[in-house]
Amino acid sequence: MKNLLLIINIVLSIAIVIFILIQGGGAGLGSAWGGGGERFQTRRGIEKVVLWASTIAIVLFFIVSLINLFAK
Repeated sequence: MKNLLLIINIVLSIAIVIFILIQGGGAGLGSAWGGGGERFQTRRGIEKVVLWASTIAIVLFFIVSLINLFAK
């Protein structure tokens, strides 16, 4: 059981890294710390899907980590 949870955690962590890298694509390094022109942007299309997918992956990673912590 613990091995399966650990594999799920690894897969989720890789997915989170990929989703975060996709979100930052084309924005430039300066915009990562607030230097990117427009202050408020609405997310459309694939950006919205990637944002939701990364949020779900992060929540699942947290839940699986807690289950792994208390699993025997």
